[in-house]
Amino acid sequence: MCKLVVIDDNPTDHYIMQRLLHNNYNCQQATYTFDGSLVLDYLEENKESGTMPDVILLDLDMPQLTGWEFLDKLETFNADAHKNVRVHIMSSSIRTADVFQSKKYACVNSFMTKPLSRDLVNQVCEQAGPLNNQQLGNAS
Repeated sequence: MCKLVVIDDNPTDHYIMQRLLHNNYNCQQATYTFDGSLVLDYLEENKESGTMPDVILLDLDMPQLTGWEFLDKLETFNADAHKNVRVHIMSSSIRTADVFQSKKYACVNSFMTKPLSRDLVNQVCEQAGPLNNQQLGNAS
């Protein structure tokens, strides 16, 4: 069972993700936020508690804290604290440079282009286990 966090500044994307996750038995819990800094604070405060999310779906283009800034800060955390948290970038960007930049981060598992499909989201939830860097459907 997957504990999922969606970080995206667009309420419409939150709604779409809620619809995609509806009746997804692989997703135990889904949390939605517009601000990645809240997730970073949570991860830092709870690194010892074992209550980490399994998956973070991360948008890149956000006004307060960009996805890239989120990843930079996440990479500075103690590796043991987030080693099993799998980050999947979800972006409307089709820039090749973004895909290549995402590969510089050890915590990034895939780069997915919006809109996401129900099958792709199901696959992300099904694979929520030990970090194994498997490529997903439309991941590059």
